[in-house]
Amino acid sequence: MKKLALFALLVVGLSTSAQVDKKQERKRAEMSKMTTEERSELRLKRVSEILKLSEKQQKEIAPILLEQQQQREKALADFKANKEKGIKPTEEERASRMKQRENDQKEMREKLQKILTPEQMSKWDATVERNKERRMEKIKERKKEE
Repeated sequence: MKKLALFALLVVGLSTSAQVDKKQERKRAEMSKMTTEERSELRLKRVSEILKLSEKQQKEIAPILLEQQQQREKALADFKANKEKGIKPTEEERASRMKQRENDQKEMREKLQKILTPEQMSKWDATVERNKERRMEKIKERKKEE
């Protein structure tokens, strides 16, 4: 009886995991069909909900998010092109990209500080940190799978 109960729990757990994976795949597929502007609008909507932005703040932040999305997509396209060619970045190139990313994040934060209230800025920082932790967890999971 115990074995049957454990088996049932295992089956339920695996099916739930598979459903979550399919949902993430659908979401990723939908996002890939979106234009840069649509992705930026979606991000603005999420940020507005989290930080409770005013209309004025939304109008000021929209071009910043669009610029950031364009940079992100250009970097991703470059990465994919190099990967297809079989070109791996050197340690210097990796360090340079990391430094550039840090500078971009610092610049973004400075722009947002001019627009957001201190309370909104603290929410922004908390959200950024939480997202960073999630990315690190996903990276660790992928490395375990390899």
